[in-house]
Amino acid sequence: MRIVFMGTPDFAEASLKKLIDENFNVVGVFTQPDKPKGRGMELSFSPVKELALAHGLPVFQPVKMRDGTALEQIKALAPDILVVVAYGRILPEEILALPKYGAINVHGSLLPKYRGAAPIQWAVLNGDKVTGVSTMYLASEMDTGDVIYTAETEIGEFETSGELFDRLKLLGAELLVKTLRDIEKGIAPRTPQDHSKASYVSQLDKSLSPIDWNKSPRSVVKWIYGLQPWPVATMEMDGKTYRVFAAEYTKNKTDKKPGQIISAGERGIEVACADGETILITQLQAPGKKRMKAADFLRGHPIKPAP
Repeated sequence: MRIVFMGTPDFAEASLKKLIDENFNVVGVFTQPDKPKGRGMELSFSPVKELALAHGLPVFQPVKMRDGTALEQIKALAPDILVVVAYGRILPEEILALPKYGAINVHGSLLPKYRGAAPIQWAVLNGDKVTGVSTMYLASEMDTGDVIYTAETEIGEFETSGELFDRLKLLGAELLVKTLRDIEKGIAPRTPQDHSKASYVSQLDKSLSPIDWNKSPRSVVKWIYGLQPWPVATMEMDGKTYRVFAAEYTKNKTDKKPGQIISAGERGIEVACADGETILITQLQAPGKKRMKAADFLRGHPIKPAP
C-alpha cells in the first residue's frame, strides 16, 4: 500500500516514525513550510521534515492547498491512502477523493468529544479522568469523519498536558498501524460519529494563564497541570506575576477570600480557593528567575499570609 503522509509537529512525527519502523511504503511526506525561529530568525524544519529527510523520503511543502500544486504532486505519487496527522491544513475535496482508500487521520481525543485544536490540553484542563486517540476517515468538515478505531487511557491526577501528549502520540502511532493493516485487509470498521454529542475546543493562548481562584481546588490544580508546557498558569503576589508549575491538595478549610494566601512555609504556599477550601503551591517561577520549589523560593522571599 502506497502511503502519502501529511503532518508537521511532534505528535505527527511519532506516527511517521512508527510507519517507517514497521516498514510501511511511505512514498512521500507533506509538511508545513519552514518557519523562522529563534533570535536569529533562521528557517526551522518541522519534526516531520527532519525525520523524513533522515530516512531519504521525498518532502513536499506547498504554501497553498487549493492552487492545484499539491494536487498534482499527490497525483504523481499515486498513493493508495493519505495519512494525515496534525498537518495543520484543511484538505480540499479533490485531494481527499484521490486515493483508493481515501484519507485517514489520527486525532488526540475520543471523538466526537474535543474536535478541533488542543484536544489533549483541554482534556486535562477540564479535569477529565479518561481520554484517548481516534483514527477516522477525513471528511470535508473538521474532525467529523467516520471513526475507525479508538484507544482509551486514564489521565493521571497530576499529569501535565505535555506528559499526556507524549503518551498519546505513541498510542496514536500504534493505533494508526492497526488501522492501516485492517484497511488493507478490508476489515476496518467505519462508525459514523454522533454529531449531537460533539464538542469543540480551541487553541490555547496566554489569556488563559491567570488562575481563577474562585474555582474548586481540583479545577485549579487541573488548570495548573493542563497549561504545561505552554502557556503555563500564573498567579499574582506582591504586584508581581509568578508562573505556577506544581500544586497539591490540602484538607484545610478557611474563611479567607479566594486567592488570598493562607500560609507560606516549608510545605509551600497555601492559597484559598472556592467554598473555603485551599491548595498548596509547591513549584513556581519568579519573574527573571529559574523554576524552583516554593519552599526554596520562600527562604529568600518571605511572604506574609493574609491577615
